[in-house]
Amino acid sequence: MATVRRYFDLILFLVSLLLLGAGAIGWWSGAGRWEAVCWTVSTVLGVVVSVSWVVISLRKHQLGVDLIAVLALLGALAVGEPFAGAMITVMLASGRLLEASAARRAQRDLSLLVERAPRTARRVGPGGVVEIPVDEVRRGDHLVVGPGEVVPVDGHLLEAAVLDESSLTGESRPVDRIAGETVRSGSVNAGPPIGLIATSEAASSTYAQIVRLVEQANADSAPFVRTADRFAVYFVPFTLALAGGAWLVTGDAVRAVAVLVVATPCPLLLAAPIAIMSGLSRSARLGVIIKGGEALERLAAGRVLILDKTGTVTRGEPEVSEVVTDGVEVDPDDLLRWAARLDQVSPHVMAASIVKAARTRGLALDLPVAVAEKSGYGIQGTVDGHLLRLGKASWILDREEPDWMQTARRRAASTSSLTVFVSVDGRPGGVILLEDPIRPDARRMIQSLRSAGVTRTVLLTGDRADIAQSVGALVGVDFVRADCDPAAKVQQVVAEAANGPTIMVGDGVNDAPALATAAVGVALAAGGATASSETADVVITGNRIDLLADAIMIAQRSKAIALQSVTVGMGLSLVAMVVAALGYLPPAVGALAQEGIDVLAIMVALRAVTPGRSHTLTLPPQDLALTQRLFDEHASVLPVVEQIRVVADSLATNPESLVATRKLLQRLESELLPHEHAEEHDLYPMMDELMSGPNATAALSRTHAEIDVQVARLHRLLDEIIGDAPTLADVTELRGLLYGLYAILKLHNAQEEEGLFSLLPDEQKHDPNSVATVAP
Repeated sequence: MATVRRYFDLILFLVSLLLLGAGAIGWWSGAGRWEAVCWTVSTVLGVVVSVSWVVISLRKHQLGVDLIAVLALLGALAVGEPFAGAMITVMLASGRLLEASAARRAQRDLSLLVERAPRTARRVGPGGVVEIPVDEVRRGDHLVVGPGEVVPVDGHLLEAAVLDESSLTGESRPVDRIAGETVRSGSVNAGPPIGLIATSEAASSTYAQIVRLVEQANADSAPFVRTADRFAVYFVPFTLALAGGAWLVTGDAVRAVAVLVVATPCPLLLAAPIAIMSGLSRSARLGVIIKGGEALERLAAGRVLILDKTGTVTRGEPEVSEVVTDGVEVDPDDLLRWAARLDQVSPHVMAASIVKAARTRGLALDLPVAVAEKSGYGIQGTVDGHLLRLGKASWILDREEPDWMQTARRRAASTSSLTVFVSVDGRPGGVILLEDPIRPDARRMIQSLRSAGVTRTVLLTGDRADIAQSVGALVGVDFVRADCDPAAKVQQVVAEAANGPTIMVGDGVNDAPALATAAVGVALAAGGATASSETADVVITGNRIDLLADAIMIAQRSKAIALQSVTVGMGLSLVAMVVAALGYLPPAVGALAQEGIDVLAIMVALRAVTPGRSHTLTLPPQDLALTQRLFDEHASVLPVVEQIRVVADSLATNPESLVATRKLLQRLESELLPHEHAEEHDLYPMMDELMSGPNATAALSRTHAEIDVQVARLHRLLDEIIGDAPTLADVTELRGLLYGLYAILKLHNAQEEEGLFSLLPDEQKHDPNSVATVAP
C-alpha cells in the first residue's frame, strides 16, 4: 500500500494516458463506442481524484483552483464530450507528476547529505581499533578514518590528509590539510588512512548540524502553498461567471464547458512550484540551504543588507599578522617556531593561531618540556634549551620595554590587533601580533549585491568605532554602527526595515535575535552548530560569504521565472476562455489548446533549472596551477614588504642603518621584483582574458611600473651616499622613499588578494597574512 501511495502520481498518469490512447485507437479503427467508454472512464477517474484534492484544500480552509477542474470534468460528461474530459485528466495527472518530480529534485540535492551521514566510527583503544556507533564518540577519542570514509565528528588531524569537502563547501576539488588543522565531520577522506583527535561529539558536530538544517528545509518545503491558491480567490469566481454568462446569453451549455476546459489552470499548478523548487535545488548545490519556498521569495525581495562584522565580514578567528623581534639576538622564524612548540599544549584560542602560522611556514614542531601555565597571564616551558614565556607583557618583562617592543604595541593598538609577548631566557624576545583579517571576498560580495538590487548595506559590530569605521570603509558599506550588543543589533534591524526588506547576516549566538527579527536571516555555519544557524532562514554551510550574492541571484531568477511562466500560461488561458465563450473553441479543441499552453508554461518554468547569471568568476583548470604558484610566491614575499617599514622606522645616521637598507634593497631586487614581473608576464594576461577585457588589470599593471621606478630610485639614492653612514638629509630622503614604497605595495597586495587571488578556492591556499615575520 505504501508503494502505491509513493507512486500514485506516476500510476495515475500512466492509467490516464493509457485510457486516452486506447480511446484514440478505438476512434481511429471505428470500433463502435470503444473510444467513448475509454474516455468516459478516464473522465470519471479525473473527477474522483480532483474531488479528493478539492476536499483536501477545503480542510485547509483554501479555495483551490482544483474546483474548476471538477466542474470542467463534470461538464464534459454532461454535454457528451468525453475526449475533453480525458484530456483534462491527463493534464491533471501530468501536472501532479511534474510537481512531485520537481519536489523530489529539490529534496534529492538536500537529502543526499543526510544519506551520507556516518553511522559508525573507528576508535583506537588499548586493544586496538574498535568500530563503535558514532553516538558513542567522546571528545579526546583517537579515531581512524579509512580511504573513502566520511569523517564522523569534528577533530584535529594527527597527520596530513587529502579531503573531499564538497558536501560542506560545494567545492569539488580535494583539499590538502596539514597535521594539526581542524577537520569537519562530513568531509570524505580522499587519501590514505588518517588519524584524528575528536573535538566534538556526534550530536554537536558540523555534519549533524547540516543534517538538522536539511531536515528542517525539507519539512518547510513539503507544505509549500502553490502560487495558484493566491489567484484562486479571484480566478475561480471569474471563471464561473464567464462560463455561466456564456451559457445564459447563448443557451449553449457546451460553451460553458469549453470555458471551464481551457480554464483548467495547469500553468498555475505547475510553473511556480517547478521554478521555486529548482531555485532551492540550485542553491543547495552551492552550499546554501534555503529553508523553503517562502524563504526563497523573501530572499529575492531583500533590499537592505545588514552584516555582523566578526566572523562574517572578517574571518572570525585571530591569525598571526607579524612577528616582531629585536633582529639581533632572536631570529623571527626561530621565535615563531619556539612559541608554536610551546603553544601546542595550550588550549588558548590564540595558541592555535600561532601553531597554525608555524605549520604554514613548514616549521618543525617538537613537544616542549617542563610546561607550566599561569591562568590569566600565559604559559612557560623549555624549548631547545631556552626558557620561554608567552603571554602578557607584565608577566614576561621585569624591566622597561625596549623601543622596538613599544613600536609593536602602538602598531597593535592602531589596528586593534592582539599581542602575545615572548621572553627568551628572561629577556624580551619578541611580540607576535594577531588580527582578525577581512575576508577577501567581502567587498566583491557587497558590489555584487548592489548589482542584484540591494540598495543599502549596514555593518554592525561590538568593536570600537574607529576600527569599525575602517572595516566599513574597506568593504564599502553605507553605514556603520559600533559598540553593539545583541539588543542594539535587533534595534538596528527594526530601524532598517523602514528602508526596505532586510537581510541580516551573522554567525554567532549573539546574532540569533537579530537573525530572527530580520525579514531574512542568513547564518554562516562553517564554524559548526550555533543558535544562529537554527534561527536563520538561509544557511551558508561553507566558508565563503560571497555565495550569498549567488543565492540571492538564484532566488530572484527563480521568482522571476515563476511569475513569467504564470503570466504567459494564464494570459493565454484567459484569451482561450474568451474565445471559447464566443463559441469559436469547442471543448475537444480547447483541451488540446490547453495542453499546448501547459507545455509552453512548463518550458518557461524549466529555465530555472539551467544556470543563470552569476557574479562568481571561476578559474579554468589549466590556469589554476599558475595562479596557485604565483599566490605562493606572493605570500613568500610579504615579509620583505613588512621589512620596508621596519627599516624605515629604524633609520638613523649610523653605519648599521645603511647596511640594513642595502640588505633590504638586495631582497627587493632578488625576491620582490622577479615575483612582480612574473605576475605581469604570466598572470595578468590570463586574468584579462578571464575578465573579458584588456583593461581588467590595467590599474594593477600601472602599480607594477611604479614599484619598479621606486626600487630603482632607492638603488640610485644608495649609490649616491658618500661614506659609511647616511647624513640627516639622506635619512630623510630614504625614509620618505621607503614609506611611499611600503604604502604602494600594501595597497597593491590587498588589491591582488581581493581581485585575483580570491578566485582560488579558499581551501587550497594558505592565508598570506599568517606568514609575515618582521625584524628591525
